Amino acid sequence: MNNIYLMRSLMFVPAHNTKLLESAVKRNADVLLLDIEDSVPYTKKQKSRDNIKEFAKRTDLNGKLLFPRVNDRESGELLKDIYQLTIEGISGFMYPKATKGEDIYFFGKLLETIEYEKGLPIGTFKIIPLIETAGAVINIREICCSCTRVIAVAFGCEDYVTDLQGKHDPEGQSIMMARNLISIGARSCGVLPIDTVHIKVHDLEDLERNLILSKKLGFEGMLVLNPKELPLVHQYYSPTEEELVWAKEMLRLSEEAQQEGKGVAVKDNKFIGPPMVKMAWNILRKQELIELRGVIQ
Repeated sequence: MNNIYLMRSLMFVPAHNTKLLESAVKRNADVLLLDIEDSVPYTKKQKSRDNIKEFAKRTDLNGKLLFPRVNDRESGELLKDIYQLTIEGISGFMYPKATKGEDIYFFGKLLETIEYEKGLPIGTFKIIPLIETAGAVINIREICCSCTRVIAVAFGCEDYVTDLQGKHDPEGQSIMMARNLISIGARSCGVLPIDTVHIKVHDLEDLERNLILSKKLGFEGMLVLNPKELPLVHQYYSPTEEELVWAKEMLRLSEEAQQEGKGVAVKDNKFIGPPMVKMAWNILRKQELIELRGVIQ
């Protein structure tokens, strides 16, 4: 079940930079994406792995999930990444440049082989594919449904726009279709959709506009580049007081309707039906996860 994961914010941290790793411990991100890929020079790849091995032992992470972003299948570094980092403290891996379902199937089988060899329960390590190409957007549902390890899927807009040979625009029109398809494809497979980074990291007003749209599109969380974005990101991907009141009221009215033998009803001028009840449960479940994070912290 993917609704057991709290993924409002997934913050990138270059794993070769010990100063940034230390700083990340103090931040409130739900997930730390410990990067071994794009932000790490080739000569620092092994240093990044070594840093992550030590980082995963820390006892002050306060419930943060650790997902290293590994190198891609063609890099020659992937096997070293996952063989060394399939360790306690690591929840799974972000897999970059996924283009079709068989990429993720292959990666899942690779993890299964390593788990078997190390005597770990099969399925221990989860996968977050990163959607960065036009082909990946077209194949989004195939990617999401290719392996039961996939718990979320994230959008990488910079590589996508480059592959598309498109152009960023202030209104975000060039990425709107991709955002829609990724959210729809992910939800259709029971996978959490994670929105792209906000590239104007110092423009918090623009971030807020994007978050309002992102939530309307059905995204569960967002990739984060700068810690200053975290308060707004958490605000918009957390249930509001109004939503919590609505959810509790909806469940109360649903229970009354069931006692009256009605599956669908209008009570207190509110339409009560299965979709509303399901939405109410989703809101309250997310609030439970947020409160659990608070207890851990």
